[in-house]
Amino acid sequence: MKEFFTQKEKISRILYLALLSVACALIVLLFIGTIVGLVRPRNAEPVFAIKKIRTEHTKIEDIRVYSGLERLRIPLSNSSILILSVSFPYSAKDTTFTEELAAKIGDFKAIITEYFSALPIESVNQIDEETAKQEILKRFNANLRLGRIDALYFNDMTVIENLK
Repeated sequence: MKEFFTQKEKISRILYLALLSVACALIVLLFIGTIVGLVRPRNAEPVFAIKKIRTEHTKIEDIRVYSGLERLRIPLSNSSILILSVSFPYSAKDTTFTEELAAKIGDFKAIITEYFSALPIESVNQIDEETAKQEILKRFNANLRLGRIDALYFNDMTVIENLK
């Protein structure tokens, strides 16, 4: 009895069936994944996790105070000068954030100068330190991409009145 298929036709037929079964399996997996994704609640834990995500807590030894902004001399709207030193804590372990802070020194100085220079003359003599800290902190964090600053400290805040 003669065989119906040649050797080449058998291999191509087997290859065709294998590829067809893989394609069907992928379609079935995609369908099941879609159904599971629609049924599960949004805040559910992942079904499969490759590794456990660790949340690293910053140790007190790893916290440093950033004082790279130095002492600023800011002209105020009433021709007085504000002398100000600003610092804030940051994690020394986060090198990318530390590099971003170093790159943003000019931006931070501009933010501080812009804030205090725009104060109305009436409020220059009685600057509300907490309000200023919160507003500048908000502007700093809006400018940052790789981390956040949690607290801001004014180390030196002196207003030198216009001597004219």
